[in-house]
Amino acid sequence: MSNIHLRDKTISMKAKGILSVILSLPDDWNYSVRGLAKISRESESSIASGLRELEKAGYLVRKQSRTADGRMGNIEYIIYEE
Repeated sequence: MSNIHLRDKTISMKAKGILSVILSLPDDWNYSVRGLAKISRESESSIASGLRELEKAGYLVRKQSRTADGRMGNIEYIIYEE
């Protein structure tokens, strides 16, 4: 894991911590707000706000797919280290 994000003064310590945890997980880990909250002491709303901050800063892109019948499907998380 690169530590460039740890020196980024534009994001909060919460966002840095969430990104560090995400980068430490296996690539095939099933990322979700609920899953990240379960492995931390943070609430789901706190994790969600940290992820929004990471999106705004360009460290995270989330893409929601749709099922064949038009329902919301899985969310793909694309993580950038810098």
